[in-house]
Amino acid sequence: MSGTSLDGLDICCTTFQKSNDQWAFKIDCSKAYSYSDELKEKLGNKAQQMSAIEFVTFHSEYGKFLGKRVNDFMKEFHVKPDIIASHGHTIFHKPEKQIMFQIGDGAAIAAETHIPTVSDFRRLDIMLGGQGAPLVPIGDRLLFGAYDYCLNLGGFSNISFESQGKRIAFDISPVNYVINHYCRQIGLEFDKDGEIARSGNIYQPLLDELNSIKFYQQPGPKSLGREWVETFIYPILVKYNLPLKDTLRTFYEHAAYQISRIAKGGNLLITGGGAFNLFLVERIEELTACRIVIPDRQIIEYKEALIFAFLGALYWNNEPNCLASVTGAPFDNIGGMLFKMNHSR
Repeated sequence: MSGTSLDGLDICCTTFQKSNDQWAFKIDCSKAYSYSDELKEKLGNKAQQMSAIEFVTFHSEYGKFLGKRVNDFMKEFHVKPDIIASHGHTIFHKPEKQIMFQIGDGAAIAAETHIPTVSDFRRLDIMLGGQGAPLVPIGDRLLFGAYDYCLNLGGFSNISFESQGKRIAFDISPVNYVINHYCRQIGLEFDKDGEIARSGNIYQPLLDELNSIKFYQQPGPKSLGREWVETFIYPILVKYNLPLKDTLRTFYEHAAYQISRIAKGGNLLITGGGAFNLFLVERIEELTACRIVIPDRQIIEYKEALIFAFLGALYWNNEPNCLASVTGAPFDNIGGMLFKMNHSR
C-alpha cells in the first residue's frame, strides 16, 4: 500500500479466516519501506508530466520495485503468502471522467515474486460509473464492525459507518497531504504531534473560505484526489500568505470541523498516520464529542494495507470487495486484475 502522503510503502502479511460468515484476521508481520527523494518526486507530480512511453516505463519499473520489496520482506520474515494484493500508488483520480490510475504493474510484481498478484482494484467500479473509492469500507464493515465510525487520517480523511443497513463512506477533506506539503517547505517530513499547528493562531477569514468550498456541501458518495487539492485548497492557502504556523493551525481546525460534521458522538476508531498527531486528534475529539479509540501501533500504521490484503482475499474467494453504497456504482462488484503463472518457485 502506498498512500498520497508519500510517506513510503507499507507491506503486511495477514492471515484471514472465515467461520459462520464471520471474518477474522491476524497481522503476522509488517514493515514500512521509505522512498528515495527521486521516487517521491516521480510519484508526486512528475508522473503526471511524463510522456506516454515514460509513463508506461515507470509503471513497469515501479511494479518491479514493489515486487523486489516484497521479495525482501518475505526473506526477512520467512513468509510466503498465497496471494499478493497491491493497491499501487494513485497518479490520476478523476472519476467524473471515468479516469483513475494506480501505478505499479501487477504483472511485474507477479513476475518478480512468482506469487499470484491481484491489483487494479478500482477500475471496474470507475467504469460502472462509481467513484472507485473508497474501498476500505468493506473491511471496516467485516473486520472492524464493532465501532460506530471508522476514520482514517491519511493524505485525506475518510470515514465509514452503518446507516439503515447500508455502509456509508466517503472522503471528507485533505489532511496529511496538505500538512506534509507545508512541512516539507521548512525541511520537515511532517508536523510531529501537531506542535507547529499548536503554536499558531486560527485566521477566521481563511477558515471560513475553506469551509465554504462546495465539495463539503455535496452528499456522498464522493472522493478526493491531489488534483482537487491543487485546484481548490492550495490557491486559497497561498492567497492569504500567513505565517506557516497560522496556516497549519487554521487548516487543522478546518479538517477537524469537517470531520465533526459527520461524526457526532459514539465510538470513533482513528487509524492512519494522523492518529499519531496529538493536536489534530485533540481537535477532533473536542469538536465531535466522540469517544476516540486509538488502536495499537500496528493497526494504526497498517490498517489500509491490511484491508487491501483483505480485498485480495475477497477477490480470491469470489466475494464482492467493492460496495456500491459507498462508491455510487449501480452494483457491488469484485474489482481487481489477477496475474498468475502456472508454476511456482
